[in-house]
Amino acid sequence: MPELPEVETFVRALRRPLVGRAIVGLRNDWPRHIAQPAPDELAARIAGRRIEAIDRRGKYLVFTLSDDETLVIHLKMSGHLSVVPGDAPPDPYAHTVFLLDDGRELRFRDPRKFGRVYLLRDPDGVLGPLGPEPLADNFSAEALAAALAGRRRVLKPLLLDQTFIAGIGNIYADEALFDAGLLPTRHSHTLTPDEVAALHAAIRKVLALGIEREGASISTYVKADGEKGDMQNAVAVFRRTGQSCYVCGGPIERIVLGGRSTHYCPNCQR
Repeated sequence: MPELPEVETFVRALRRPLVGRAIVGLRNDWPRHIAQPAPDELAARIAGRRIEAIDRRGKYLVFTLSDDETLVIHLKMSGHLSVVPGDAPPDPYAHTVFLLDDGRELRFRDPRKFGRVYLLRDPDGVLGPLGPEPLADNFSAEALAAALAGRRRVLKPLLLDQTFIAGIGNIYADEALFDAGLLPTRHSHTLTPDEVAALHAAIRKVLALGIEREGASISTYVKADGEKGDMQNAVAVFRRTGQSCYVCGGPIERIVLGGRSTHYCPNCQR
């Protein structure tokens, strides 16, 4: 699933071709792609709306449209967005396509069909439950400590909880915990103030690196232009089971926590 850095990479790539353009039509061959409203209502309400801004909230892309409408897209497992000429060859996996006033198309390609599209007058209905943005200025070590206060949860599943922190997924949770020197099985209430500070710094570090490297093309993710990101060449532990740790030389191990593969170094993480 695209995580915060991958979604941010899409946002930055789509701003130039899309901001200022108007949406003039919609094609959809998988109605379940449209979470709300119904596809016919979406097509009617979105026609003529101009794209005024494109931002990100957690793993969601947020398109601010004219007339107080907000288009929200979650890529889920295999979603991909690209702007292509109107006469580009048909893509059988582009289940939702937004037609633009310059003749091009914004295609939402989604082979696994888990992605979702929302058109909202109040985006807080979808985005409101999300936790803080980990790269925002107000996400400080003190804010993380306050969020952890009173919690008694295993660290890895907690980091994946989007109501706790928005945007972290499996890749960057593993990488942040390694960078902070914390075992993924540690309980949140056992962290010292120094460990909380280390985790805060590690979260921001690995997410910033993921954005700098334009995402991790480990499974299906590619950028809007179809090229691979480069974060997969910078991971320390994720999907490196049995390989040597770059710090201590010991083998990277894999366990399952909360149903998710988890990678760590038993020597470097405590």
